[in-house]
Amino acid sequence: MGALKPWHIAVLVVVLILLFGAKRLPDAARSLGRSLRIIKAETKSLHDDDRDLAEKADAQTGYQPLPPHAGQQPPQQAPYQAPPQQPVADPVHRVRDN
Repeated sequence: MGALKPWHIAVLVVVLILLFGAKRLPDAARSLGRSLRIIKAETKSLHDDDRDLAEKADAQTGYQPLPPHAGQQPPQQAPYQAPPQQPVADPVHRVRDN
């Protein structure tokens, strides 16, 4: 079951000729071929882009920061301080106060 037999193909060809006509089938096949070529080219370019990005990522992992000069200490970062909290004003109370 599910095997494609030669008479299946013949029936499919007859149905396509009846639906589209003999003149339009070559044009449809040509446009389908062009579309498949475009899809193939785009997927190849996406694959190449992924490979280029991987190569760039590998190249960047080799970079290391320069060591500080002799006798110099690296700059110290200030500890993080959260911004001051603003009081929350309820818009309903603001309108009533005026």
